[in-house]
Amino acid sequence: MNTPSISTMKGAFDLSGKNTIVTGGNGGLGFGVSKAFAESGANVAVLCRDMGKAAGALKELGANGGKYEAFSCDVTDMADVRKAVGEAYKSFGNIDILVNNAGVSTNTRLFDMDEELTEWHRVVDTDLTGLVNMTYVVGKRMRDSDKGGNIINVTSNAGLIINRDLFLSPYSAAKAAANHFTRSMAMELGLYGIRVNAIAPGFINDGFGKNSSPERDKQIFAAQALDRRGTAMEVGALAVYLASAASGFTTGAVMVMDGGYSLSC
Repeated sequence: MNTPSISTMKGAFDLSGKNTIVTGGNGGLGFGVSKAFAESGANVAVLCRDMGKAAGALKELGANGGKYEAFSCDVTDMADVRKAVGEAYKSFGNIDILVNNAGVSTNTRLFDMDEELTEWHRVVDTDLTGLVNMTYVVGKRMRDSDKGGNIINVTSNAGLIINRDLFLSPYSAAKAAANHFTRSMAMELGLYGIRVNAIAPGFINDGFGKNSSPERDKQIFAAQALDRRGTAMEVGALAVYLASAASGFTTGAVMVMDGGYSLSC
């Protein structure tokens, strides 16, 4: 199945009428993605665990005039994924775009973990297996619809580099695997007109390190080419590009946006 191409920039980034699922889209970086899609004309289905927080997110999205709903979902639980995705499809009719954003992190040395490696499994189950669960369930529906689609995985520059002063082995391993899974799926799903790409952010103001100290930020900015953190809306803007017709010939890409931090690693 051929993916559409553009001959003009008019409307190239317009997502009007497109239906999007954003996992973890009720807060932080995920809400930035949800908002970017809403402001670009897309309808948004937020899948998350905290439905109270989702209510506030939906209220803010509502100002854009589209359709926005939230569905309870634990991406690590396949039965829960099937239920939530089924509800989203029933409400929206079809899903054109999937943004796998839900994630957790940890800052723990491997040998400091308990004997069951609880932290390891908690992070990998969400950041990798959860992403695979969503891709499997939504991707099959995209394939069967014969309409193509877009899958965007929010990974991390930690999947490409090692931070010497952070102990992120579960997170880094999961994100590295998610990056390569992105490439694998791009090849597998291209036959069905489904494009699969990843965004690998660095230090984002609404990300896991949002409560960082000024001293820590000073260290980060010294290592970056740009002396600030990124914003959730900037991640959302890149996601909009990857979901739009403007990127119709882009698949299997892992796009790093970290202010140049990884250049010094």
